[in-house]
Amino acid sequence: MAEKDSELQTAKETQAGDDPPKGDFHVQKKSPKLCGSNYPLSIAFIVVNEFCERFSYYGMRAVLTLYFISFFHWDENLSTAVYHAFSALCYFTPVIGAIMADSWLGKYKTIIYLSIVYVVGHLIKSVGAIPSLGNQAVHVVLSMVGLFLIALGTGGIKPCVSAFGGDQFEEEHTSERSKFFSVFYLSINAGSLISTFVTPVLRGDVKCFGEDCYALAFGVPAALMVLALVVFIAGSGLYRKTPPQGNVLLEVCKCIGFAIKNRLKNRSHQIPKRDHWLDWASEQYSKQLIAEVKMVTRVLFLFLPLPMFWALFDQQGSRWTLQATKMNADFGIYVLQPDQMQFLNPLLILVFIPIFDLGLYPLISMCKFNFTPIRKMATGMILAGMAFGLAAIVEVKINETDMPQLVPKESLIQVLNLAKNPVQVTIQDQNLFQQPVEAFQNPDEYSHLILNGEQQSLRFILQHQGSSLAFNYTVKEKSVYSLIVFEAEGSLSSRLITDLEAKPENGLAAVRFINGLSQDVNLTIDSKQFIPVQRNYGVSGYSLVERDTYDNGKCITETGEFTLDLGLLDFGASYTVVITNVSGGGVQTWKSEDIKANNVHMAWQLPQYLLISAGEVMFSITGLAFSYSQSPASMKSVLQAGWLLTVAVGNTLVLVVAQAAPMAQWAEFVLFTVLLFAVCIIFSIMGYFYVSVDPEDLEEKEEKRETPSRGNMISLVTQKTKL
Repeated sequence: MAEKDSELQTAKETQAGDDPPKGDFHVQKKSPKLCGSNYPLSIAFIVVNEFCERFSYYGMRAVLTLYFISFFHWDENLSTAVYHAFSALCYFTPVIGAIMADSWLGKYKTIIYLSIVYVVGHLIKSVGAIPSLGNQAVHVVLSMVGLFLIALGTGGIKPCVSAFGGDQFEEEHTSERSKFFSVFYLSINAGSLISTFVTPVLRGDVKCFGEDCYALAFGVPAALMVLALVVFIAGSGLYRKTPPQGNVLLEVCKCIGFAIKNRLKNRSHQIPKRDHWLDWASEQYSKQLIAEVKMVTRVLFLFLPLPMFWALFDQQGSRWTLQATKMNADFGIYVLQPDQMQFLNPLLILVFIPIFDLGLYPLISMCKFNFTPIRKMATGMILAGMAFGLAAIVEVKINETDMPQLVPKESLIQVLNLAKNPVQVTIQDQNLFQQPVEAFQNPDEYSHLILNGEQQSLRFILQHQGSSLAFNYTVKEKSVYSLIVFEAEGSLSSRLITDLEAKPENGLAAVRFINGLSQDVNLTIDSKQFIPVQRNYGVSGYSLVERDTYDNGKCITETGEFTLDLGLLDFGASYTVVITNVSGGGVQTWKSEDIKANNVHMAWQLPQYLLISAGEVMFSITGLAFSYSQSPASMKSVLQAGWLLTVAVGNTLVLVVAQAAPMAQWAEFVLFTVLLFAVCIIFSIMGYFYVSVDPEDLEEKEEKRETPSRGNMISLVTQKTKL
């Protein structure tokens, strides 16, 4: 949503008086109108282009984190770091696009050329998601190249499209241009909302190459970007195109750089001081430019604490999506994909904007409370911090169903008694299983085995119906085991098998089978997986399946084919299914839930999405409007670039935390909450001392100020450079 607001702000800058002079138009003929109105026909192509481009970007980004984890098998920290590195790059590159458009190619050619780069990036990214194409190194290289080109394309055209749309209107049609920007903003949100809901469905509900179809989930956004480019080119003959006007951002940077350089060269106490450090640029730059740069630097100074908000906000696509993979996504009539939860943000933004503008803010004004822009932004920070506080609480509840943390010289064990009578289990040097284990008793939880080294041979004594049997097994540290006890050939026997050490990823369920029959069996769960299991308590490996009710499996034995009913295999659970008998055309089974299913519902993420979306409305929209009001017309693009860079820096902060200081996820959420609250206090103090100004009034004051004449600067070092 950050780029949505920033694109709208770029559009407003065009609306507010940055129209190019008439003489700069290549063609002054009047553009065809829509249905006899004052709306140029060309804006229809621009709006459709923007919808398709936003669909392609948000759709691709929605599934990106899970792609890194499931397809590349990266861990959560690396996946989060790369996701935010890509997001940061998307906000650094608008500066490149603005310079290209204003100083070299013009808006139209910049959009065309960078859209081609954008399309190529999408195509490379989609090809890189085809599993049969090369090894993992090939996939990683193709994906990273594709993401780099996408970041260059989406960031480069970001400051151009909305401003180009504003250029299509004639100067007298300001009302129509204002309504166009509303439609333009609606197209951005519509593309975001639809894509963040649809592409996770293409990823998770459609299977290709035997797994989640990431090639399709990336391919559809690529097709939309191709369509966006085709639509934009189709309107070429209708556009009003302006030549490059020169980039004010470069002029500002040169002015600041010259002022600093000039000041450092003239540090002598004999040289008269100046009222402001930017006055040291007066030898080369006009008073008006220096006055405007002063206004800009005042606002940019206020921007310094803002990246921390974006550090939290953009984790909706990374940490919050990963949190959703560990939750129960069954909403009764629909099972939500974990990366689909992101669609709540654009939906809530569309709901909150009219509520805040027409309801909340007027109500606060009626209460005689001066709810200044600084206070609104600080409130937005507080709401975002509260959202992460709730995320930490949800994470703690999720961890209650996790496997215990494995530590050195310790392992976990449970007993599965598949015999007909209770069995007393005693383990050498361990004080476990005080009560006999009942037949087919579902264990409540794993017990801890304390070892004397990295591995240890332990003696297991089984007492059953007055007899006692002993078995020796080697147990390794930081491992998880099940001791299965069964009757074979009239006597008690046992086997120590290895279990999963952590929950299955991405909300999948894991299931394995123990064959208690005297004949080999071949099992199919969902008509796709073929699982052979040997006779006499042979154990299969784990199979990962989607959460579903599996009541139509097949069990093929030497005597025939039988129906296999496993019931519900739930999100994040691990099951051991024991085949005990075959009768009546069906297989009799006993199912043990070794790792508990995800019992925290995904709906518990709704409060944190509500808070952070409300925080965005107060922070982002207010911040852009405030910075717009505090800068002269010619400098609004500079503040636009500064605003986008705060988003880039915020994503960089997440990257640093994810890689440099790995910690428990709930603790990381708390860390970000505390950091944002601290930054909010700093920002509030800065805002308290900030005095709002009218740029026009400040310009008049700067004109009246007395500045040293060039005749007084004879002794300056810069005189040597003939300035």
